[in-house]
Amino acid sequence: MGQPGCKDVLGLWAGDEGEGATTWMTVLSELRNRGVEDVCIVACDGLKGLPDAVTATWPKATVQTCVIHLIRASLRFASKQHHAKLVTELKAIYTAPTDQVAEQALADFAAGELGQRYPAIVRTWQAAWSEFTPYLAFPPEIRKVVYSTNLIESINARLRKATRNRGHFPSEQAALKVLYLAVREQITPKARDVNQVAAHWKKALNQFSLFFEDRLNPK
Repeated sequence: MGQPGCKDVLGLWAGDEGEGATTWMTVLSELRNRGVEDVCIVACDGLKGLPDAVTATWPKATVQTCVIHLIRASLRFASKQHHAKLVTELKAIYTAPTDQVAEQALADFAAGELGQRYPAIVRTWQAAWSEFTPYLAFPPEIRKVVYSTNLIESINARLRKATRNRGHFPSEQAALKVLYLAVREQITPKARDVNQVAAHWKKALNQFSLFFEDRLNPK
């Protein structure tokens, strides 16, 4: 088990079945069988089949869609000249204190100039609403550590770089060895950083202990 507040990688899986519900159930069932008895929050970016697999494996888990991905998905529909204003208007939705306030902010955006110009953005948020709104129940300290999957993307980018630099692999096992070594390099802290934890973790941990008091027992 890794140090609380530090990133870790729980496993490497390879196969040609894709990322459907069956694959995710296999991965999550393995994690549960290895001792992950409960999960409080799973942040993901709309991967098909993953939310259902999470709740089937850990019924009390909260599945939270990545807010950053929602913003990026929104900006894809808009001209760059409108990006700054869009970010400002969308911020009123994801920083809302309650889901009712967020729903009103989305309605205001939909009725406004940019919402009328880009109805696909409104539909993007509406489609993700049920997996976005759990985020609004959390206090700011927890929101800061779950609003994005950028940490995962950073790891994935480095893994892609490691495999790209190697070129062709003679076997799946050879590729997994390279990935394993790349993972170890990323999650093993340097001597000067051994006692460092993720930004905002201490404040978030205090709120986690209150929000999930019957499920979390920090040491």
